Amino acid sequence: MFNKKISRLFYILPLVLGLAACGQEDDTQVIKVGATVGPHAEVVEAVAAEAAKQGLKVEVVIFSDYITPNAALADGSLDLNSYQHQPFMSNFNSNSEQKIVSIGHSILMRMGIYSSKYKSINDLPDNAKISIPNDPTNGGRGLLLLADAKLITLKPDAGAKTTVYDIVDNPKNFEFIEVEAAQLPRTLDDVDASVITMNYVMSAGLSPAEQGIYLEAKDAEFAVMNIASRVQDKDNETYKKFVEIFQTQATRDFLDKTYKGTIEAAF
Repeated sequence: MFNKKISRLFYILPLVLGLAACGQEDDTQVIKVGATVGPHAEVVEAVAAEAAKQGLKVEVVIFSDYITPNAALADGSLDLNSYQHQPFMSNFNSNSEQKIVSIGHSILMRMGIYSSKYKSINDLPDNAKISIPNDPTNGGRGLLLLADAKLITLKPDAGAKTTVYDIVDNPKNFEFIEVEAAQLPRTLDDVDASVITMNYVMSAGLSPAEQGIYLEAKDAEFAVMNIASRVQDKDNETYKKFVEIFQTQATRDFLDKTYKGTIEAAF
């Protein structure tokens, strides 16, 4: 009889442990969302707090560079990430076997033309000095913005890697001064205008409303940031729920209160 009792115990124990494990998995399901340090991480942390109220546990993983978050998403270390625009994502996909996709828009990080001397791009004088980023990605983006503002004309096939050598018409004979992106806000006293990305606008304490004389469109592919997943997970219901929570009025309120117009909702 003793042996029979032991046998029953061994049959029952796996079932009990299995049920306990299932219950534990449901109770402690966590999705890992990567974001770069600064505004991206701050916004995702605010969304994570809201998600917790709705029964979705989100662990925010913060990165200090722009390469690792996509590598971590691709290898499964992350479930989602939130920090990049579509051209950056497309470039990653072209160089990776594992593809990632956008499953929703997050925030706007608009590049702009700033000036401490003029209130309108139409006021920029002939021979004005304009500082632009000296790195290929942001430099090209800045020239595209100047072309969008009708200040210059670029070659018809001008793309993200456009340089000053692709300018075909410069009617006001602007002088372009290439400067390291992080130093551009410091040039405002010495130039007539400067083309600056939003992260450096924020760190320098500039105001898009007061000093911004032309901003990227709200649907510009470089300005719109995305929530990304692996392509095979794009229809995951839990990830969709995270996007839905991200794209709520609560997030808009957080952005308005925290960033006061420098960072806006992209949804």
